[in-house]
Amino acid sequence: MKILRRVLALLPAVCLQALWICVLLVWLAPWAAVLNFALSVLAFLFVLYLITKRQESTYRMLWLLVILTFPLAGALLYLLFGNRRTTRPLKKKLDAERKRAGEPQNPDTAPLYDALRAEEPRLAQTFRWVEDVTGFPLYENTGADYYPLGDEMFPQMLEAVRGAQKYIFLEYFIVDTGSLWDELTEALAEKAKQGVDVRVLYDDLGSISTFTKRDAEDLRRKGIWCEAFNPMVFVKGTLNCRSHRKMLVVDGRVAFSGGINLADEYVNRIVKYGHWKDIGFRLTGDAVGNYVRMFAEFWNAFTHDRISDELHLPPSAPSGTPDGYVLSYYDSPLREDAVSNRLYIELLGQAKETAWFYTPYLMPGDALLDAFTFAARRGVDVRILLPGISDNKLAQRMAQSYYRVLLEAGVKLYEYEPGFVHAKACLVDGVVGTVGTVNLDYRSLFLHFENNSLFYRSSLLDRLREDYLSTQALCRELTLDGIGHGFWKWLADGILRVFTPLC
Repeated sequence: MKILRRVLALLPAVCLQALWICVLLVWLAPWAAVLNFALSVLAFLFVLYLITKRQESTYRMLWLLVILTFPLAGALLYLLFGNRRTTRPLKKKLDAERKRAGEPQNPDTAPLYDALRAEEPRLAQTFRWVEDVTGFPLYENTGADYYPLGDEMFPQMLEAVRGAQKYIFLEYFIVDTGSLWDELTEALAEKAKQGVDVRVLYDDLGSISTFTKRDAEDLRRKGIWCEAFNPMVFVKGTLNCRSHRKMLVVDGRVAFSGGINLADEYVNRIVKYGHWKDIGFRLTGDAVGNYVRMFAEFWNAFTHDRISDELHLPPSAPSGTPDGYVLSYYDSPLREDAVSNRLYIELLGQAKETAWFYTPYLMPGDALLDAFTFAARRGVDVRILLPGISDNKLAQRMAQSYYRVLLEAGVKLYEYEPGFVHAKACLVDGVVGTVGTVNLDYRSLFLHFENNSLFYRSSLLDRLREDYLSTQALCRELTLDGIGHGFWKWLADGILRVFTPLC
């Protein structure tokens, strides 16, 4: 369904190219050669322009092939979907909200970085870079709980909702009606009756087949604010910029995030692709403020109803027991720097012994692919845990086009035999890692809004390590002999690798 929607978005440009060919053949035949030569020159200049752009090489290669093959349609598609300028409507709204809100009152993090620098000077630079680029600060006074399954996290989310006193913020990529949603909305409606400010933000494209305008209206009738992010009113340049973020924030004192969407399969109440393996976490203490800011900034920028300044900043949240460091941030396709992509390259480059990853989709860009292979070649134990049963067969086949180069470099690949892995996490040397919404594919790393939390020396990472090893025990390890080879596979892999940015 996802692939079909993206193909349909391309139809106008393809029809334009076909119409142009018909016009050339029927009405402009005497001048067809001259016109085609002029278009070829323009396409060549367009290609030169693309080469100078600061973009991931795989993405640039795809557009080069499209434009050189179909000059008119290719240029139109790039102007509609491939050019960063097409995201200006979103950027304008976010910039206006930041200007209105003013500079965030971030705490003084210098003492934290001094302590971190004394332990890991190179890692301290990485944390500081993430803070400087995203504007979200590092915290120490934070508690963190890890959930190895959505089945275990959802009851804790419900408990937090039922204990809300001031506000409840939810933002999710997929909202789907079902038993989980019924249980959650019953609790949300009850809190709304009590005067709690309840707001739900969902991605319109992500939930296009699962959550209707009628469902949103039903929430509003219950006293719950509900809005869609980047509505699919018509095909537009911001089509690819989806909010893949997932968060529940209650009263500024607790935040939940991870890979889990609001649908029954994420907590294994229904079976779609075998056992659904997902992970999440709960934050308490100071770092919750970063999630309050993430939600409030989006709500105020992209909806017609403002969150009051009183709620924009979290109340004085009780500090959690110091448990390492955490820096929670969100990725944005509007920035020049693809933060999580660069962060993973940094962490792989700094890894000394181990670098373990969870991901449902594996379609890295060239720089990240090189980081994986080089880390393995210099002796780091690099592992990637993937689904055994995928929710997207084409995406799974595209991921397989990377298997040989990774395995040859010494990267260990595992497929989860009981079903689908939707978890997104990394763990490096057992002391630093991330849990969030970021997949290792082009859309997550470069096109979507995502949220991620970066942990250092947190007990959460110990639990992540235990969970990873227990999940790996249920997996099949892939080998070079088992993935096949030959000319036709090589050819298919090469073609699929070119088109991975579309998946």
